[in-house]
Amino acid sequence: MPDRLVARLAAAALRLPPTRPNPVRVTRDIAIRARDGVVLRTDHYAPAARDAPTVLIRTPYGRGGPLRLLGRLLAARGRHAVIQACRGTDGSGGTFAPLVHERDDGVDTLDWLRRQPWWAGQLGMFGVSYQGFAQWALAADADEDLRAMVAVVTASATRDSTYAGESFALDTVLTWAELLHAQTVPWLARQWELKRGQPRLVAALRHLPLADADQVATGVTIPFFQEWLRHHDPDAVYWRTRVFADRVARVRAPVAMVSGWHDIFLPAQLDDFATLRATGAQPRLVIGPWTHGSPGLFVAALREGLAWLDEHLTAAPPAERRPDRHASAPVRLYVAGPGGGWRDLPDWPPPAVETAWHLHPGGELAVRPPVASTPDEFRYDPADPTPSVGGPLLVAQRAGPVDNRQVEARPDVLTYTSAPLTGPVEVIGPVRAEIHVRAELPHLDVFVRLCDVDRRGRSWNVCDGLVRVTPERSPADPDGVLRVPVSLWPTAYRFAAGHRLRVQVSGGAHPRWARNPGTGEPLGTAVTLRAGWRQVLHDPEHPSALLLPIVHSAPAQPPI
Repeated sequence: MPDRLVARLAAAALRLPPTRPNPVRVTRDIAIRARDGVVLRTDHYAPAARDAPTVLIRTPYGRGGPLRLLGRLLAARGRHAVIQACRGTDGSGGTFAPLVHERDDGVDTLDWLRRQPWWAGQLGMFGVSYQGFAQWALAADADEDLRAMVAVVTASATRDSTYAGESFALDTVLTWAELLHAQTVPWLARQWELKRGQPRLVAALRHLPLADADQVATGVTIPFFQEWLRHHDPDAVYWRTRVFADRVARVRAPVAMVSGWHDIFLPAQLDDFATLRATGAQPRLVIGPWTHGSPGLFVAALREGLAWLDEHLTAAPPAERRPDRHASAPVRLYVAGPGGGWRDLPDWPPPAVETAWHLHPGGELAVRPPVASTPDEFRYDPADPTPSVGGPLLVAQRAGPVDNRQVEARPDVLTYTSAPLTGPVEVIGPVRAEIHVRAELPHLDVFVRLCDVDRRGRSWNVCDGLVRVTPERSPADPDGVLRVPVSLWPTAYRFAAGHRLRVQVSGGAHPRWARNPGTGEPLGTAVTLRAGWRQVLHDPEHPSALLLPIVHSAPAQPPI
């Protein structure tokens, strides 16, 4: 099917506003030379008007497929679409090294654009995931030419997402490394591997030492994977040129952000939103019930992104603007859970009352203060690590809300459950926990998850977080007790009447996070596994609790 017909059908399926007939001229494999001589392969989708604005997309995922469609959609709407393969990918020269060359290559590409006869001095950028990292690398250097950005499930800084809670996001990093490598293998071989369920990747996620996991997954050594295993210290010089958070405040162009409640980069993206708001900017924020690669996210990104470019990159005719984009609301959120739905808000986070739901003996969760009680205890064994189920994962098919009852039945998972709610409870905003722990070993992880238990007893994960504890970062008190603050993913969720809140506490979530061997050995070379007991305290001196930003609530029913 011709590309132009696919673009028309996609525009109709996405319910995009109609555009005037606009022939598109496509030039592929343009050679743009970077400052060091490396050739960056680039496609140009040109509209009929020469002096139209330009939208730049820089990507390591190839210039075909969805990007070919997006190029035609943009050009049909009267914009030059320039889609470039990052160095070392899809025909571009050099070697792909994540985040290393994106600023310089982006600046060189912008310099090339400014020298084209069709350049009109107006730049927009659009990008999903890594494409968004490339946007943030360039944005502060684009000066007044940059008129609009669309950043989808992405952030300016990847370091904190890679080492969330100062652990290591093993599933995300290794799966992404395998995905990038798969672009270099024959198509039929890749399809066969996918059909088999990617057994090499599955084995690699279980493998120790982690320094060999890339070889197990792909058959080759992947330099950035090795580097990320070595440079995990928060103060590592390695990351200083690979994060762009200190450049966000310099961006003056309007920014639209699209994310999902179960996206791997959501906390970091909300940090970018807060940075822009602190400068007085008015970014647009849309968060839906999506995971990193869900189809609904793709549709929303196109609708929001094209509408944002219509509004800010050019003065599009009124007939070509979306009339229902809720432009008056800076923030649009999907409140998950029964009776939820889309909400328009003036800012993030909305006003809320932080309410402590305390852990109590007998597996109870309640807002009343803690009482004198003996600790609960479990044993964590890294040789049989507590598994991760659902939540923010890179692969959409495994991510998002799932029934947690099977993992909650394990002896290494503690659960604390409220009484049934007499009315709905809406939680919107950042979520955190404070867990008081005494442990046999000084090196441990603390994983906390909030779930919604429905009337049938199914336990659906809402948000979670993990913290890696070391003697240096978390010194114990004289009684050997650690107070461990845990930042969970932010959320917008409505717990329905008759449902119950549940908190899980465990020692890990593997392979989403790398297992903690319990020895303090280096991340990449650890092979010795030590099991040990943990105690969770919940007495008045050690008030372990989940702290929820509640915007509407009804009390739980008293225990029967």
